[in-house]
Amino acid sequence: MFKKSLLFGCAVLCFPLLAHAWWNADWSSRRQVAVDASATGADVQETLSEVPVLVRLHAGNFGYFAELADNGRDFRALKDEQSPLAYQIEQVDALSEIGLVWVKLPQVRGGVSTDDFWLYYGNANAPDGSDSNSLYDVAQGLVYHFNASETLPQDATAYASHAADSKAAIQAAGWIGAAAQFSGVGPITVNPAPQLALDPSKGWTFATWLKIDQANPAATLLSAQAPGLDLRLTLQGNALTAVAGSASTPAAPLTLGKWQHVALVLRPETLAAYTGAKAAENPNSYAPPQIVELYLDGVPVGSVKTQLAAGQPSIRLGDNYQGWLDEVQIAATARSADWLKFAYRSQSPDFAVLSFGQDESNGSSDAGHFMVIVQNVTVDGWVVIGLTLIMLIVAVIVMVSKTLVINRIGKDNRAFLEQYRQLDPNTLGALDQAETAEEHELADSDWLTALVGKHDHFQSSVLYHLYHTAIQELNKLQGGADQVVTREAWDYLRVKLDSQIVHEGQRLNKHMVLLTIAIAGGPFLGLLGTVVGVMITFAAIAASGDVNINSIAPGIAAALLATVAGLAVAIPALFAYNYLLTQIKDISAGMRVFSDEFLALLSMRAARQAAAHQTNAR
Repeated sequence: MFKKSLLFGCAVLCFPLLAHAWWNADWSSRRQVAVDASATGADVQETLSEVPVLVRLHAGNFGYFAELADNGRDFRALKDEQSPLAYQIEQVDALSEIGLVWVKLPQVRGGVSTDDFWLYYGNANAPDGSDSNSLYDVAQGLVYHFNASETLPQDATAYASHAADSKAAIQAAGWIGAAAQFSGVGPITVNPAPQLALDPSKGWTFATWLKIDQANPAATLLSAQAPGLDLRLTLQGNALTAVAGSASTPAAPLTLGKWQHVALVLRPETLAAYTGAKAAENPNSYAPPQIVELYLDGVPVGSVKTQLAAGQPSIRLGDNYQGWLDEVQIAATARSADWLKFAYRSQSPDFAVLSFGQDESNGSSDAGHFMVIVQNVTVDGWVVIGLTLIMLIVAVIVMVSKTLVINRIGKDNRAFLEQYRQLDPNTLGALDQAETAEEHELADSDWLTALVGKHDHFQSSVLYHLYHTAIQELNKLQGGADQVVTREAWDYLRVKLDSQIVHEGQRLNKHMVLLTIAIAGGPFLGLLGTVVGVMITFAAIAASGDVNINSIAPGIAAALLATVAGLAVAIPALFAYNYLLTQIKDISAGMRVFSDEFLALLSMRAARQAAAHQTNAR
């Protein structure tokens, strides 16, 4: 019992590792894709088997187009690390960042939102693994994706039910990749084939996406004709009708200018629906009628009973039709209502049937949220982030240089004051020293003075600069510090010291404006990058047609990185600016106090000298 419990515990602990095991080390990246068949997604109750699902990739949900091999040949789809899935690459355009990949799911459980599969990519040496022949079940007899390079529509199934003739033009801008555009000059014709045969006991399904930009006078979207078999899908104006022999369904209106999913299903009616005595007595000899059902956007909009013979019909698509067709499919079976709803919702961008997980790198089950954000940043976002980086570098240089200068000023100020306070009032000019040539060259750069200049004589002290100015001006005016100073000379000397204070203040505040630019401009520049990034994300989603939170979130998060970059510049610049501004104000206040005290000391000394002269004169 203990051994069993131990094994069970080990299995539980190892299960997450096994569940996330890497399929093949040659592939560098993978992404989980969740399939939601619950009411929030496909909204189906039946469990579907061997169903193809369309994976729309774009810049909003997949930022690794540059990592793919040519035409996405390195894509691989797996249910788990041991179960490869059949898939087909319809389109991968790395330049426009749009990809269309069909994946065959072995099972989609109705009402369940936790089914998933994995997309692997990132192997430049991988051979092309796309294979449409294995994508569909045996009942699927024809699938036209309409490739822009095709002269005649080519069947994607293994049956090769290619068109015999076509008057439609293949245009690149369709609903799912390219599409067929009809101008009313002729249809697409398909020759009779066993895989397209209609067996009333098995049923028959035709499905397509269509769009009409104008009302059609009298068009036939589908004509399946054989002896005893007449099945059509007609369009009168914008009214769509399914016709079986002489019976027809009620008309269903189409919306002009909108892509809509249309399906016609011939479904055998069950014997239990009849209570006639003949059917009950001899059920083997009784051939029940069939039901023709018309579906529009995954919803049944009409049905009618009919009695058709089995046969291999010739197929005509788009007689007298003016409009578009895309993703034409014919199956020699009656697809269920849930199958058709799943096809419609999974191929429509209006429903979140598929959701994408984060990209994972080989050797790690999680590349990290930040790496996901960085990998989804667009070119314009990198431009803005680059500009904010330049602003940050400039701001850091200003912050560092100003901090060094202010620290050096404070140190030299303290050293100067320590010696200045020891001076005798009669020898106030003893600390003054003539400026050397080296000091004169560095005089305009406080940063160079603080960093590489000499500091043996208070070269960075703003108080010494005031002291030096006062002594030099006093000597010029009176020929020496011991002479009597006139009132006019004192006023001039005060003006010179005030001018020196202003000059020193300007030097201290030099380049501080760069910090204010970083504070004010960084967030706005980041906001600009975010707005542009959000616009590009929504434009990419609109172009690809995939709208869900998992496709939007990476692009939005990457766009917000520009705002983060702007704030990363502004926040440290704001703190540094306020700190430096406070220090500069303290230094300026110290200069003002020193100027007033020094002038008062000089004035007092001059008064004593004047009194001494008067005494000597007597």
